[in-house]
Amino acid sequence: MLGNEICLCIVGNKIDLEKERHVSIQEAESYAESVGAKHYHTSAKQNKGIEELFLDLCKRMIETAQVDERAKGNGSSQPGAARRGVQIIDDEPQVQSGGGGCCSSG
Repeated sequence: MLGNEICLCIVGNKIDLEKERHVSIQEAESYAESVGAKHYHTSAKQNKGIEELFLDLCKRMIETAQVDERAKGNGSSQPGAARRGVQIIDDEPQVQSGGGGCCSSG
């Protein structure tokens, strides 16, 4: 649908509210497949699936970029090929908290 340079994700959030589901898992996954997307299940409230979603998306983006580079003739098999890299630096201290944020109740 969008070409090979796009990593499309469809995210079903609020898996903690399963009984209020309006779209079946099968329907969501079928739609995602029909548009060339990957479907994820998450819960921001319970912090489930979020990290996996972003890690998988980043991995897919890097793989897509590498395939694109090879297709353009810039693969590592050629001497002097241009190389790009991704370096992620998290300079924010990790704070473990008991909840809070936008999804806390109370």
